[in-house]
Amino acid sequence: MAEQSNAAYRIEKDSMGSRQIPVDAYYGIQTLRATENFPISGIKPLPTYIDACVLIKKATAIANGELDCIPKDICQAIVQAGDEILGGKFRDQFVVDIYQAGAGTSHHMNINEVLANRALELLGDQKGNYQRVSPNDHVNYGQSTNDVIPTAIRIGGLLALERTLFPALSDAIAALDNKAEEFQDIVKSGRTHLQDAVPVRLGENFRAWAQILTEHSIRIETASGDLTLLGLGGSAAGTGLNTHPQYRYKVAEILGQLIEQPLEPAPHMMAAMQSMAPFVYVSSALRNLAQDCVKISHDLRLMDSGPKTGLKEIQLPPVQPGSSIMPGKYNPVMAEMTSMVCFQVMGYDAAIALAAQAGQLELNVMMPLIAYNLIHSIEILGNALAALTKQCLEGITANSQRCRDYAEGSLALVTALNTHIGYLNAAAVAKESLETGKSLRQIVLEKGLMNEEELAKVLDLEKMSAMPIDNLGNRS
Repeated sequence: MAEQSNAAYRIEKDSMGSRQIPVDAYYGIQTLRATENFPISGIKPLPTYIDACVLIKKATAIANGELDCIPKDICQAIVQAGDEILGGKFRDQFVVDIYQAGAGTSHHMNINEVLANRALELLGDQKGNYQRVSPNDHVNYGQSTNDVIPTAIRIGGLLALERTLFPALSDAIAALDNKAEEFQDIVKSGRTHLQDAVPVRLGENFRAWAQILTEHSIRIETASGDLTLLGLGGSAAGTGLNTHPQYRYKVAEILGQLIEQPLEPAPHMMAAMQSMAPFVYVSSALRNLAQDCVKISHDLRLMDSGPKTGLKEIQLPPVQPGSSIMPGKYNPVMAEMTSMVCFQVMGYDAAIALAAQAGQLELNVMMPLIAYNLIHSIEILGNALAALTKQCLEGITANSQRCRDYAEGSLALVTALNTHIGYLNAAAVAKESLETGKSLRQIVLEKGLMNEEELAKVLDLEKMSAMPIDNLGNRS
């Protein structure tokens, strides 16, 4: 299938004709056609997605070799070629734009061709001699784009979660918990509707954020369970055409060993091929996390606002100059970055939802979009949280005196007087305090509504801001 043309090119043929391929290229004619057809974004496949595809090809080669479906020497060469790619080699050979042929055929053939050509070299043959090692008949034996790509999205998602998002979430939660302990005794004014509210502990703000992220981690882990059910072995339409009867069980077992996670064949291979629901499930969990991360990042910015004309209850670590014209200005850039990443994740989720419902009959052809958006969402969200933790959360300091001043000056303290002087009297005290500038304590004592000892007990900021304790002695 390949002929030598000159020193710079080789000739490869497919069902549509022949083309010149750069002699040093490991991709082949189908990849070349795809690069010509899809000069869309310049965005190439994500490294994690390449890893997922190559891991699948390694597992399928091992399984097909053990089942005597393809020659042992070819299986071994494919596996070795796959290991080299997983080790970082030949990454520049994966060149198909992420916006490409439906279902991901172009990227899939790019994987198959690179593995075939490197396997040929390992066997002492020339690239392009597909009669010896074929991208279709050997690397892709018993497979189809239609079962490989949805499996690759699953594996890529699992890899991205384990490598990037779960560690970042764990570190962020730990950092927030540490700050919660550090700031536990600092009383500050609460705020609802951006207006003064009853006092709270600064430490509990951070502990609440840690709990929020913990719950999101659990939700995402639950959703990721659906990614462990594989349609690999369904072949072209989910019927398993051209596969060994034991292939789908064996390949799931081998692939699970390669990524060190339990994998198993889906209950219905055709369903696993058609429905994008597992990816929507994970993506929606990511969107949910992103929404709360935006809220947390906005809270951090508000609490750090100033330094002279804002709240400035906390100080976020200054990591770079904040203005090209205003000297000495520092901005909450890590929190700003986090929000931008989260907005992108939300956008990707919307695109995934649209793509997931756009399949017809036995196949969803929008999988390339889903693959990129899902894996990229996981990775940028994980990277953003990791950067936020290291460059921001771990170095936050508190302005305890400013927090205390705001808490003591808040009109919302009058809430604690309700059960002692009544709501209407309390409202009148608050109104007079706002109009005259007198403190709540002064007005209550002047009006004789309470004595000084009673008032001191009721307006005890530490008591007012303490969280309730449950039966096990935990804050709740």
